[in-house]
Amino acid sequence: MVELTELPIDLNRVLESITDPECGAEVLFVGTTRQWTERLTSDGADEVETPEPSGQRVETEVLVYEAYQEMALKQLQELEQQARTRWPLRQVTIVHRLGRVAPKEASVAVAVSSPHRSEAFEAAQWLIDTLKHEVPIWKEEHYVQSGATWIHPTAGNCKCAPQEQPLPIPPE
Repeated sequence: MVELTELPIDLNRVLESITDPECGAEVLFVGTTRQWTERLTSDGADEVETPEPSGQRVETEVLVYEAYQEMALKQLQELEQQARTRWPLRQVTIVHRLGRVAPKEASVAVAVSSPHRSEAFEAAQWLIDTLKHEVPIWKEEHYVQSGATWIHPTAGNCKCAPQEQPLPIPPE
């Protein structure tokens, strides 16, 4: 199951969707909105364009997610199928929020079930990393003290990414 939603993610529903009597492992990854983002100086993976210098923390007011929904859903379905081909998964669920997401709220949930835990962990890790790099979902971070900035997925913030090309900016 793949889904884009403007409603809060129901994590109990996500877990119920992957429950399978043939499986001994269920892995649920939940990505949440951080209240504070630290500007990094090493590889820039989390660096954001704000007036604060590198190494400073900025407080997040809200994240706003936008997507090219038709393409995003298609790519999420393709990722689900690729994961099922690579690992012995029984159930796969991916849910991503759109719109405004406040600190501590879930932005994304990736859940898988498999007969064994190692495959479930590997598949969930691959799914979230690949989703963040390949699926056309954009995030705009709004800060309490200093405006907002778009965060673009690049190879720098995803282990799975083969090149350093950012995704295109969403249409206005």
